Amino acid sequence: MKFFDSWLDKSTESTIRGIAQHTSRRGFLGKLAGVVVGGAATLPLLPVARSQDSATPVPLEEGDTAGCDYWRYCAIDGFLCDCCGGSMNSCPPGTEMSPITWIGTCENPVDGKNYIISYNDCCGKSSCGNCLCMRNEGDRPVYNPRASNDLNWCLGTSSAAYHCSTAIVIGAALDE
Repeated sequence: MKFFDSWLDKSTESTIRGIAQHTSRRGFLGKLAGVVVGGAATLPLLPVARSQDSATPVPLEEGDTAGCDYWRYCAIDGFLCDCCGGSMNSCPPGTEMSPITWIGTCENPVDGKNYIISYNDCCGKSSCGNCLCMRNEGDRPVYNPRASNDLNWCLGTSSAAYHCSTAIVIGAALDE
């Protein structure tokens, strides 16, 4: 057993010395950082329930998408892009969708299911001024920003000017 320990120590030492002679510290740290960052990129960033079908469900819908009582707008606070040259899912021309968002869970009266809605602001022009909706269901105080709709969500874009808000279905909510 002593022979094996001695042999293992010597071979490990010679291997490490060989690597040290042919590698700089900066190169080693760069490769180590690449492995760490690459490994972290393979981990999911947020806990998200994923079903077998990766496609976003398309709920059956009916009603006036330019009215504040439309089901997707249960947690919206702003001007509807549907009234400003865009749609529920897209920004009007000349604006840019903010990558920062708040979410809500709204019940679709057609199928009775709850859906997760992402409210993305469209930025780059002054406020649209049409179809102001302030439903605020489930809104939380500003000190809980991920659930608050009272922030300027345009800070992640090239212009912080708010224009209107979209309501994009992300997926079906899980039953409790």
